[in-house]
Amino acid sequence: METRTDGVAEPSAVAAVPPASLSPSRAGDFMQCPLLYRFRVIDRLPEKPSEAATRGTLVHAVLERLFDVPAVERTAPRARSLVPGQWDRLRESRPEVVELFADDPDGERLARWLEEAERLVERWFALEDPARLEPAERELFVEAELESGLRLRGIIDRVDVASTGEVRIVDYKTGKAPRPEYAEGALFQMKFYALVVWRLKGIVPRRLQLVYLGSGDVLTYDPVPADLERVERKLLALWEAIQLATRTGEWRPRPTKLCGWCDHQDRCPEFGGTPPPYPLPVGEPESGGGEQSRMGRD
Repeated sequence: METRTDGVAEPSAVAAVPPASLSPSRAGDFMQCPLLYRFRVIDRLPEKPSEAATRGTLVHAVLERLFDVPAVERTAPRARSLVPGQWDRLRESRPEVVELFADDPDGERLARWLEEAERLVERWFALEDPARLEPAERELFVEAELESGLRLRGIIDRVDVASTGEVRIVDYKTGKAPRPEYAEGALFQMKFYALVVWRLKGIVPRRLQLVYLGSGDVLTYDPVPADLERVERKLLALWEAIQLATRTGEWRPRPTKLCGWCDHQDRCPEFGGTPPPYPLPVGEPESGGGEQSRMGRD
């Protein structure tokens, strides 16, 4: 669920501290661009909300809340009716999202945006039948510490547990399903969650399921321990690279097509910008460096 607006804290008077844990979204940040990771985790620079990410947050809230009503009432019209109220709640909890429609005095763009959220919610009913589901957990915060000391954490959209004890981890995506050659990257977040559940409960989830509301696709994967062990090794190498960058202050930008959506171009050397002063003490690099250049998606 980490692919929606989980927020970036405003800079504060609190002294910067080295990162102490890793989530799927932050791991993805570092693999995409180490400097982006620094801006979000070390500097805690603010970012503007986006329409797409905020819509994702809204849709997730609706799908979560629908399970509060009896199964017989979990219909598409009922789900659509939840959208306005959840939008009001989102504006109350995150007032900055109101800025998205500050230049929309007649409310036409907001109305279209809400209609798209309703369409995404309704499409879910063609992919799953919530009347036949009774999730064991919704919006479940999970955290586990590996033997190495690395702490992993995240929020799982939905956990289903069969009567036989088999576990299914489900994540909703409001975008479109990736092409097959990019499916492994999309599953990284789910394997991350599966690893945490395995380390916490000693149970390998039977199925990982990504529900793409934008395109009406469902991507499933059945992990085995060897898969999760590979993910664990990848995360340990990633964490070593993050720790090295934290000690040395060397956070290298990694230009990609995604740079066009970055809020920090004015601070990025790739675009002629200058990062703010590094707020943590800098030590001497240790031997065996170069992890940043080797890290990437499987």
